[in-house]
Amino acid sequence: MNIIDLGLIRYAEADALQRARLEEVAAGAEETLYLLEHHPVITLGRNGGGENLHVGREWLATQGIDLVQSSRGGNITCHFPGQLVAYPVFRVAKRPGGLRQMFHDLEEVVITTLAHFGLSAARWEGRPGVWIENRKICSIGMAMRRWTSYHGFALNVGRDLSLFEMITLCGLPDAQATSLHRELGGDAPTMQEVKDVCARQFRAIFADSTVAAGQAAL
Repeated sequence: MNIIDLGLIRYAEADALQRARLEEVAAGAEETLYLLEHHPVITLGRNGGGENLHVGREWLATQGIDLVQSSRGGNITCHFPGQLVAYPVFRVAKRPGGLRQMFHDLEEVVITTLAHFGLSAARWEGRPGVWIENRKICSIGMAMRRWTSYHGFALNVGRDLSLFEMITLCGLPDAQATSLHRELGGDAPTMQEVKDVCARQFRAIFADSTVAAGQAAL
């Protein structure tokens, strides 16, 4: 697994990088994980989400906030500096359980990363992502082409979550956004510390999946 830190990057640029790498990975190149932060952007899932946007496109443009129709699953969400985004470009067909298991494993990466910093988080049946009670700390939205994944998860790290005030988070009126800094206060880790732990958890959890796939093929 090749892990690449893209730093702060615009959504469209990261999307183009994923799509180009997807073609290479589908053809047999090394699986790649992109870790990054985005400039402020609100994204709609491939099945919609515009009804959960509380401000107009023109107003967003005056604030320097992009509005993008994405190819990922899920509803509306947002990205911004202070949020860790992970885009795994992995061959799904070679993993036991396919896309459903991969989704579960992405949640596990987040849950174990948060546990490293002393936060207890969990899945919520029927509500994708990772939660601390009714507070959503991580959104997940996947897409797949040529049996290869792209898009991924967005884990809130920093304190400023004001962009979420412009949407109904994932179309769920009772959901609140939270972050590591909101939950841990002064004890919260830096973005780099979260990236480092997240990368280790990806290697551990997805290496296990690769081993299992290899054993199943024997």
